[in-house]
Amino acid sequence: MLLSETAASIKNMEIRGAGRIARAAVEALADYARNLDVSDPGRFRQEMQNAARILIETRPTAVSLPNAVKSVVRALDEFESVDAAREAVLSRAAEFIQRSEHAVERIADIGARHISDGDVLLTHCNSEAALGCILKAHGQGKEIEVYATEVRPRDQGLITIKTLNEAGIPTNYIVDSAVRYFINEVDMVFVGADAIAVNGAVVNKIGTAQIALAAHEARTNFIVAAETYKFAPRTILGELIEIEERDPAEVLAREIAEELPYVRVRNPAFDVTPADYIDLIVTEQGAIPPELAFTVIRDYLGWTIEELQ
Repeated sequence: MLLSETAASIKNMEIRGAGRIARAAVEALADYARNLDVSDPGRFRQEMQNAARILIETRPTAVSLPNAVKSVVRALDEFESVDAAREAVLSRAAEFIQRSEHAVERIADIGARHISDGDVLLTHCNSEAALGCILKAHGQGKEIEVYATEVRPRDQGLITIKTLNEAGIPTNYIVDSAVRYFINEVDMVFVGADAIAVNGAVVNKIGTAQIALAAHEARTNFIVAAETYKFAPRTILGELIEIEERDPAEVLAREIAEELPYVRVRNPAFDVTPADYIDLIVTEQGAIPPELAFTVIRDYLGWTIEELQ
């Protein structure tokens, strides 16, 4: 079943990147709705909500996932027949996927405007949106150079450097801890986001906050590229974004860890970059300072404080 396969692939990080995760989850939800053989509207609604919960629980930090899934499931409240509800879910899912793909293209167009010919860029992790800006600038004929981090412990940087290499972009592959060493050679940092809080703080792959601090100290512009559905509505109420902590074996092999009984391996997948270290957030609706994050949640996601209570 696509639902269980997709949930496992998201949890095991076979599907990576907040945008890709969101689209995969919505596709799985649509497939589940298409093949769900029930005649009672209440039962259909309950089964779809259970399917949504399974998908949402796979990656607690990636706000794009619940935003995407809930935008589709929300259609269930409007219809009294199974056929009508099923059609609404499929329509919402198709609309979200199309909008998501268009958002990445639009972000690339806007982000590339901020990259000048001759710029040296640095990127961390494997962000579809951030890479889109870099690739677009290169496609416009701008001569750029990129520093790409290794991104331990899952080595997402390997995917990034393969993409940059295929595009013919000169790239320096560095260990995460070398960012401070090279930051003065960099004109601009481009990263993605897994979640953005109402105060403009950004949750992204572990190591992002340290890079932002180094960039802030070096007076290097730090730009976040993110779709609007990565903004976290419930942070309006002061709710914190959960930071996922993954299997210690990703960092230290179990056979070694077993020989070190007094050692506890910590493996947070994400960290939080304060808004003060972010110069610009590029969304498909335009480039905004982090202080305007609330307007995205209100005007483009359509959430009100009353709905979040």
